Amino acid sequence: MIIYIGKGLRFLLYTVIIIVVSWLLFVNSMWVIKQIYPFHYRAEIERYSKEYNLDPYLIAAIIKNESKFNPEAISRKEAKGLMQIAPITGQWAAEKLGIKDYSEDRLFEPHLNIRMGCWYLDILHKEFDGRLPLMIAAYNAGNGNVSKWLEDPQYSKNRVTLDYIPFPETRIYLRKVLRDYNRYHIIYEEGLRGVASYIWREYIKVHI
Repeated sequence: MIIYIGKGLRFLLYTVIIIVVSWLLFVNSMWVIKQIYPFHYRAEIERYSKEYNLDPYLIAAIIKNESKFNPEAISRKEAKGLMQIAPITGQWAAEKLGIKDYSEDRLFEPHLNIRMGCWYLDILHKEFDGRLPLMIAAYNAGNGNVSKWLEDPQYSKNRVTLDYIPFPETRIYLRKVLRDYNRYHIIYEEGLRGVASYIWREYIKVHI
């Protein structure tokens, strides 16, 4: 038996199919993007970001670049955990935060590591008057180095901003964290429309 489908019904079916396919592409695209830019430990990040008046997307960007969200990560310099807290910084933070049962192994605990990382960023925020590039550079290279660079006319003309960072690792780190900070905000605040706009603006429009 042959069933005749009128033009109106065919148009309706095609429209439904297009909507369903578009929705599947939308959902899958965002899923893939969020695998590349995950937001694990979001509750802990938001809790301590709020406590120390920091942007949670900044913390997510730092964790992504420090440990790729691996709570067991250890650097060549023995920095540990999600935010790669150095043993000396962990001991200092434990004393200032009044953590009685602290041991170095506790740096692998996500909530404590994030708490200490946010606490330290708050110190850098105050030291560098909220100047984000300086905070991020200091998180990687140490606040002493950043302060020294600011006093050197070879690296800073105005003693407020850095014109040049002599550590290649820190230059790359700063660029990546700022880039990922922006991307986290777009992905988790603006969604696929924001991502599409970002791709058009950064990768397509400039080549047209």
